[in-house]
Amino acid sequence: MDVFKIQGGTSLCGTVAVSGSKNAALPMMAAALLTDGKTILNNVPDLVDVRTLSSLLTSLGCEMTRHANGSLSLEVVDESHSEADYELVRKMRASVCVMGPLLARRGHARVSLPGGCNIGHRPIDIHLRGFAALGAQIDIHQGDIILQATQLRGADIDLAGPNGSTVTGTCNLLTAAVLAQGKSRLTSAAMEPEVVALADLLNEMGAKISGQGTPTLEVEGVAELSPTTQTVIPDRIEAATLMIASAMTRGKLTIQNVNPLHLSAVTTVLQEIGVSIHESGVSQLEIACERELSPVNITALPYPGIPTDIQAQLTALLCTLPGRSVIRDQVFPDRFMHCAELNRMNAKIRQQGDRALITGVAQLQGAHVMASDLRASAALVLAALAARDETVIHRIYHLDRGYEALETKLNLLGANVTRCREEDAQRRSPSERTNLRRSA
Repeated sequence: MDVFKIQGGTSLCGTVAVSGSKNAALPMMAAALLTDGKTILNNVPDLVDVRTLSSLLTSLGCEMTRHANGSLSLEVVDESHSEADYELVRKMRASVCVMGPLLARRGHARVSLPGGCNIGHRPIDIHLRGFAALGAQIDIHQGDIILQATQLRGADIDLAGPNGSTVTGTCNLLTAAVLAQGKSRLTSAAMEPEVVALADLLNEMGAKISGQGTPTLEVEGVAELSPTTQTVIPDRIEAATLMIASAMTRGKLTIQNVNPLHLSAVTTVLQEIGVSIHESGVSQLEIACERELSPVNITALPYPGIPTDIQAQLTALLCTLPGRSVIRDQVFPDRFMHCAELNRMNAKIRQQGDRALITGVAQLQGAHVMASDLRASAALVLAALAARDETVIHRIYHLDRGYEALETKLNLLGANVTRCREEDAQRRSPSERTNLRRSA
């Protein structure tokens, strides 16, 4: 198992390009199951999650080819299999995005209940309620969801959940509704750019979807779709992570391949803290810290609010600001496992329900820490970049799920990040190793 060893204390400076969006690429890849012929997706990041879904799609009869330029070709050559393997689905929650295409195209889907990051309770009852409204017969047997339908029918579906709209649920039901007979209306739909990207792809394939980017999606079902070529949007979460990295190290970065509109909420809160941000060209942002930064109160919300996927990274930043800050997560209220690890690095965080109360410290201190999920991993990397001495981050396989070559990008900006095997990482005192085992 790999770990990161990070020597902190260096300001990041230079130019870095953001990769394609993981959260957009995955449902777009699954949508290839809806059509014959070759679908080509450009700007697909080379990530563990992308490889996991590629293996799953291959098992479902999809022939996959990754090209040197970062594009991915997907072509269905065998439609006889509609069962998603548990060993693949358990690794990644987004695997459930194959349910909609399988049900709509093949009339049958058997998918294991999903796995993924441990960031709180994330039921898929909204997905299933939507499939039932479209006319699917649903059964759950031995941990598998079994869906069947001879012909889906258009329906009105409310996607509202207790903590807002469901992004994966919106994608799943959208890919089912495009081949349903008649019209569907999805209300309380997710407005995230990744949902818009999927709708744009489906429309390029011949679907009839309107309202993307709003809470109401109108879908007129069509008999069939055709393959197309589409480019995956930039990863707004990676871009935001790099923006926060610049602020944490008091550096100066030029970040390329971004859509500033997708980052407006992040830009607003960082500017409120005191970070200088402005567009310097097409798809490019300049980030700098030209004055003392100030504490703030932040709430993570569904788009167009501050993404829950950068709540952990913002928490790390707030730990380095003088004064008191509060960060609240109304999307995943239990998503605070990173706080205990940040406290090991001399942070002062007290969790209280769905919020973290933070008192800034003059300097974080390097330590052995344990990543609990994808975005918590990124938060620990950012904290390590700003910390005194060396930090060793364990279980970075979480990070590899969602960030393409992050250590390479950071090192080109002046960071000192080394990937090595856990057994080769420098060991601390017996008491430090005892604390590490307890944190696991």
